[in-house]
Amino acid sequence: MSTPEPEPLSQRELRNESGRVLRAVSQGQSFVLTNSGTPVGMVVPLDAPVPALPIVRPARRVGGWSDLGIQRKATTADLSAILDDLRADHG
Repeated sequence: MSTPEPEPLSQRELRNESGRVLRAVSQGQSFVLTNSGTPVGMVVPLDAPVPALPIVRPARRVGGWSDLGIQRKATTADLSAILDDLRADHG
């Protein structure tokens, strides 16, 4: 069973017909929300499958934080002990 194509829905329609839209969404209908004809978002049922994100380029670790050369410090302290310490400083 294929999912139906999402119906375009303008900001004005969403505002004026919110009851109809919410009923349709609760029955499984999806909408592409538009602003002046330009798609800006989607209104989908909570149980709708999450669309797969296309990979348009591989991830690279260059620039930004990786250029700072920060080295992680090894510690044997327990994370819960560190958090307790931090909480005590604020209390």
